[in-house]
Order: sequence, then C-alpha cells, then structure tokens
Amino acid sequence: MSKAPPTAYDESGISICGSSSKVPIQWLPDALIAWFGEHGVAMEQIGLDAVARLHAGMTKAGPAVELIETRHVRAAFKTMPVETDKKDARGITQMMRLGWFRAVHCKSLPAQEVRALLTARRFIQGKLHDIEMSLRGILRGFGLKVGPTTRRTYAARIRELIEGHPTLEAIAASLLPDTDQRYRRTGIMEG
Repeated sequence: MSKAPPTAYDESGISICGSSSKVPIQWLPDALIAWFGEHGVAMEQIGLDAVARLHAGMTKAGPAVELIETRHVRAAFKTMPVETDKKDARGITQMMRLGWFRAVHCKSLPAQEVRALLTARRFIQGKLHDIEMSLRGILRGFGLKVGPTTRRTYAARIRELIEGHPTLEAIAASLLPDTDQRYRRTGIMEG
C-alpha cells in the first residue's frame, strides 16, 4: 500500500516575526507546540486563520491563541499582487504584530458535536418530509387523498389507500420502509 501524497491539510507553515522563511511543519497542535519548544521560540501571541482544530489543541497546551476572522484577513490581502502561502503567512504575522485583526470566538468541541448532530437530524427530517410529500403527490395523481395523519398513522393510511393498486403498492413498498426507518433514526437522535 503506497502512502498518499501530502495535501495542504497535512503540512502547514509557521511565520515568525523577524524570520525570513516559512517553516514547514506537520499540521497538528502537538507537533506545533513541540516545534516551538525544541527551537526555544518564545510565543507572545499565536494567530490562526480559522483553524478550529488547531485552536482547540493549542489552547489546551497553554499559549495565547487568537482565531482570526477569515473575511477580515482576505480583505487585508486583496491588495497583494501575488498571493502565495509564504506571503499569506507573513501577512498574518504582520496583522498580529500590528493588531490589525478581528478575533473570532471558537466554539468548544462539545458545542461543535451538538451542532453536527442537530444538522444531521434536520437533514433526516427534511428527507423524511420530502418522501412523505412525494408519496402524497403520487397518490393525489390517482385521485387518492391522504389527509391529515400522524407519525403512527401515516404508513397505515397509505397502505389503506393503495390496497388493490399493484403499481402504487410497489411504489409505497419502496418508500414506506425507508420512511419508517427514518422515523426511528430521528427518534434515536431526539433521545
């Protein structure tokens, strides 16, 4: 098995005030903190351009870390004729040194997890609603009206309406189990 080529997310660079080069280093909080310790670099302030994973890890380690608003950085760099990673790192360094940045609040890992769970739940509920509305629309084309239902009565009402229609039974058979499974998943996420 061959190793995949490195991506922009595997390595990053460090630009230090007074330094003329960008130092490539693995893009993990522990690796960055170890690098600073090995080289005896005193850190007064660390600026990160919207890298929440690094922010959380480096904040736990103790240094003062500022998460900089990405749009603010981009606006500051619009005047640069040629944008490269090296120039971006130097630009962020200068913004930090001069105080030309707007700090952004970084949500905690538990808050990010809750947000991800709520997003997934909303996605499942939206798909469930789409399936229900599609099935209602299909049945309406055959003159069958589902009417008001609840979670528990929806599948029974659909089966009652399509009884004796082989094509509609095949359609409902493919959509209703998925609907029932989605209801269960949504129930699990709510609990």
